Amino acid sequence: MYKKTILGLLMACLVWGVAMADVVKLNPNHPDEYVVVKGDTLWDISGRFLTEPWQWPEIWHANPQIANPHLIYPGDVLSLVYIDGKPRLMLRRGANSSTYKLTPEGRVISLAQAIPTIPMDAIKQFLMEPTVVGENELNNAPYIVEHKGERILSATSNSVYVRGIKNQDIRLYTIVRKGNIYIDPVSKEVLGYEARFIGNGKLYRTGDPSTVKLTRTTREALIGDRLLPGSEDAFNTNFLPRAPETAIDGTILSVLDGVNQIGSLQVVVINKGGREGLEPGHVLDIYQRGATIDDAVTEKRGDTVTLPDEKAGVLMIFRTFEKLSYALVLKASRNINVMDNVRTP
Repeated sequence: MYKKTILGLLMACLVWGVAMADVVKLNPNHPDEYVVVKGDTLWDISGRFLTEPWQWPEIWHANPQIANPHLIYPGDVLSLVYIDGKPRLMLRRGANSSTYKLTPEGRVISLAQAIPTIPMDAIKQFLMEPTVVGENELNNAPYIVEHKGERILSATSNSVYVRGIKNQDIRLYTIVRKGNIYIDPVSKEVLGYEARFIGNGKLYRTGDPSTVKLTRTTREALIGDRLLPGSEDAFNTNFLPRAPETAIDGTILSVLDGVNQIGSLQVVVINKGGREGLEPGHVLDIYQRGATIDDAVTEKRGDTVTLPDEKAGVLMIFRTFEKLSYALVLKASRNINVMDNVRTP
């Protein structure tokens, strides 16, 4: 009897937990209908209807009469309706949407076409550049041995001499420089190395050394910079915001091209990646790490207390590596810093 009671309580808790996970909180000021305009993002539109924009898939009602309804265009009309007592968003194609050709392959979509999930300008460079590598991959890569024309550094349209190019069929390269070492704050495992983007180059003469012309640079190229194979492939930008299927408890390791204090629309690196099941589109809550302070009231000398972590914002994963992920901070309600925590909502 006792075992049956415990089992019953456990089952009840499980059902209650699932039910709570499915609860969708509507924005108290939500519109009944919204017309999509140029410059909108799916995240912004979701925030008009929901208090937690990542819950968008819970209320999205795919219209079978519309090809690929997950692509939304300026002029489309979104309506909030109730089906079987549950809120649902319905899509009605606008007059300006019917001329778009919908294809399944991933591509960077211009603002004149389907609206992006998040602001693409904030993350585009991090989608196109190889930015996390293993130590051996970087150490074994071809490198700049000298600048052409007796220069001490090179930039766009300059040429450099490169040693170590073995595959002459690869013509496009990305020039990188070894940056931060990402180390897990708990296990102390080396998770990867930052390959800091310098520019792009094209091989136009083979040999030892080979000659590479720099086609685009964001920093001056230096002797010792490494070359990784480049790519012209487009990346899928149709992210589906959702919570991870597993419990994630991670840490912000770095903010890219920024400082320790982090705000909205900044790109951060977290210490969880593909091996933990993270995928592009997964949303995590950010928690400001509680400070450890002296207890000024107690009579116990040297007594300290650690304050609880407080929710500080929301981020979305947009690119994953094996042990790390890049994420965009979509909401910052208080100061966010390196070493703050991220968790499954």
